[in-house]
Amino acid sequence: MGQGVLTEGFWRQSGALWCEDVPLAAIADAVGTPTYVYSSAAIRGAYARLAQALQPLPVRIHYAVKANSNLAVLRVLQEAGAGADIVSAGELHRARLAGFRGEDIVFAGVGKTRTDIEHALDAGVLFINVESEQELALVGEVAAARGDVARVALRINPNVDDATAGHAYITTGEAGSKFGIDVARARDAARQAMALPGVALVGLDMHIGSQIGELAAFEGAQRRLRTLLDEVRADGCDTVRWVDVGGGFPVAYADGEPHADLEGYARVLGALFGDAGVQLIVEPGRYLVAQAGVLLTTVLYRKTSGRKAFMVADAGMNDLLRPSHYEAHHAIEPVLAVTQPSTTVDVVGPVCESGDFLAVDRTMPDVPPGTLLAVRDAGAYGFAMSSNYNSRPRAAEVLVQGSQWGVATVRESLDDLVRLERVAPDWRSA
Repeated sequence: MGQGVLTEGFWRQSGALWCEDVPLAAIADAVGTPTYVYSSAAIRGAYARLAQALQPLPVRIHYAVKANSNLAVLRVLQEAGAGADIVSAGELHRARLAGFRGEDIVFAGVGKTRTDIEHALDAGVLFINVESEQELALVGEVAAARGDVARVALRINPNVDDATAGHAYITTGEAGSKFGIDVARARDAARQAMALPGVALVGLDMHIGSQIGELAAFEGAQRRLRTLLDEVRADGCDTVRWVDVGGGFPVAYADGEPHADLEGYARVLGALFGDAGVQLIVEPGRYLVAQAGVLLTTVLYRKTSGRKAFMVADAGMNDLLRPSHYEAHHAIEPVLAVTQPSTTVDVVGPVCESGDFLAVDRTMPDVPPGTLLAVRDAGAYGFAMSSNYNSRPRAAEVLVQGSQWGVATVRESLDDLVRLERVAPDWRSA
């Protein structure tokens, strides 16, 4: 595909940014902006690298669907060999539509309803990750009422220090987190599971957050999981066959941020679980799709206010929430080569909020209105977290495969915004 590879799947030819063998400008001309564009080659490449690094271990890769739940993206990962890690009945429905079998799906999530549990049992998921003693009791109740036995794993909160390279909102393994069963109560919870007639305890689970750049923190958490495995077996449970170690492999969004030490993670897991006689599961989300996507947006206006300079784009916080919500960095660059000198600007969107921005005090070319921009590394938690705030239709999504591209999600219309609403409600008497 020529010279100048930037990240896998994206490169420049004659100064123009391409996705695989398709110029991004051509997609924008055909579909408009804002539009998410994903490289299937980049997704497959990330999956292959992770699978290769973990190859010596008995491990299955289950993609965390919440990162990017587009059906076409899910199909790419399903065809690559991934299982699915889901957190709602909606994600379960998406995974099944994309071709995942029930036995290839793990159902996680801290607030499952009775209906969620019934959907999980209907689908025959591999197991349900239970996050509290009350949820465990409900799963047993629902399964027993059906004459069924629910396969469950206990999600443990190991109470480890902040291991994430980023925002507090992506930390899930510290004391005080809503996620998981406190490690101090985990053994008792396992005994409870062993006593319930509608439950088979088949696994243990732990996920301590995203952007985990410190192997020491990951190793410390997994040591606690291995200790619990030994304790549960000592209590007479011989049905635990799965150990789900979570995900959190970091992605470097900016210079200086940590990269995933995949071989290091494999060494830790091999040392701790190589002799445990269990099947391991890892749950990457961001690592597989973040760098496989860009958000295309067009500069609408240039303006100044006091000493601040602004680029007003047609993509805002309703399209990409991460900069506003997590103070996250995304590289932004013109899609076509430009000659303008650099300037310092805030790249903001059209949403009626002061917190609506894609970048603050960013040094980038001083481009005029009409310039097409690419917001890089936007494949994870981009469209999946988008909304209709300010009654703005959500963006289109496009998947590229070699020299072919196709619309994976049609841009919403104004009629789509109100399709489920009623001017005159269906009134009912109290």
